[in-house]
Amino acid sequence: MPKSSFLQEAQARGFIFQATDLEGLDEALSKGQISAYIGFDPTADSLHVGSLVQLMLLRLLQKHGHKPVALLGGGTAQIGDPSFREEARSLMTQEVIDANLKGIEQNIRQIVTIDNGPNSGILVDNAEWLKKLPYIELLRDVGIHFSVNRMLSFDSVKTRLDREQGLSFLEFNYSILQSYDFRELNRRYGTVLQMGGSDQWGNIVSGVELVRRMEGKQVFGLTAPLLTTSSGAKMGKTAKGAVWLNAEKCSIFDFWQFWRNTEDADVGKFLKLFTDLPIEECERLAALPGAEINEAKKILATEVTAICHNRAAAEQAQQAAQETFEQGKLAQTGLPEITLPASELAVGIPAFKLFALSHLSNSNAEARRLIRGGGAKLNDQKIEDEGQIITTNDLHENVLKLSAGRKIHLLVKFQ
Repeated sequence: MPKSSFLQEAQARGFIFQATDLEGLDEALSKGQISAYIGFDPTADSLHVGSLVQLMLLRLLQKHGHKPVALLGGGTAQIGDPSFREEARSLMTQEVIDANLKGIEQNIRQIVTIDNGPNSGILVDNAEWLKKLPYIELLRDVGIHFSVNRMLSFDSVKTRLDREQGLSFLEFNYSILQSYDFRELNRRYGTVLQMGGSDQWGNIVSGVELVRRMEGKQVFGLTAPLLTTSSGAKMGKTAKGAVWLNAEKCSIFDFWQFWRNTEDADVGKFLKLFTDLPIEECERLAALPGAEINEAKKILATEVTAICHNRAAAEQAQQAAQETFEQGKLAQTGLPEITLPASELAVGIPAFKLFALSHLSNSNAEARRLIRGGGAKLNDQKIEDEGQIITTNDLHENVLKLSAGRKIHLLVKFQ
């Protein structure tokens, strides 16, 4: 059992997968406040649920009095992390990188306290030092500490080399630059711990060794498990794509509903990882029998949404879901909306075509199958005929509510 309160809770909640020296880290944590960091590359203008384990790990670190550092990869984004990717990332312009940085900074500030208090979190962009690095100096002072043979042995590199795509020299430099980040953060902020997902293990170990070689200091690495659902699906992926933390990319209602739809077997694990609820309460909720587990899912959805957005929005989403699913009302607050041309409705539109236009089905044929199977509703009424003509007479409060199955609902407006 670890001595430090952070490792005790991190272990109990399921955050710990690997560590370079868990006993040494425990000792350092027990002696007083430490600084630890996780890097986030701005590959999009929002983080998604797949990054939430890392954000919650920083949040937990801060809860136990330590100083979290969120490292924005404005410099490394110009190369792109090749870890376990089938092909190279497309290179982004500086304008795109800057816009993405602003988006993910908002995500981080929502979950980790920045610029407020004695253990305030720090946001820093590695472009501050990476863009100033002279190439010859980097090769001479840093490159000398890296073994190509060792780098080739990393799983993240081997999987790419086994494919015809290969690995570009540009991408091969990523691990060196990430390791240099650790050394720079150690110098600037006394950072002694790098954390990340288990896919970053090779890069993290390289950073630990670089700091030891160049600075003569002991630092540590810790990884969290990469999550999949009990059915084997990748965490944060749905049929509609990634579940983003930015409300403009994923509505708060859809975000709440994603967590409400958690598989029964995952409820306890997700409560421990993604909420601030006490562990005992997480275990109690996970043990609820039969249909009562749905109440635990609602609590999970509301707590996660409150952390990633805010409490009022989370409760509003829960209320909208309750009205939609349990009371059968046409709840307009919180449901996702789309707008279609009014001309479509003026002449009448077949039900199957409306479902395809609304992207509740991927094609007319798929929409026909949905309706034939009894899974399509208009304003909470089952559609019996795939060719049913829908007109302005079907509008309810100037909108149509479409439902695909029990869990996917959409409001359609026309203008």
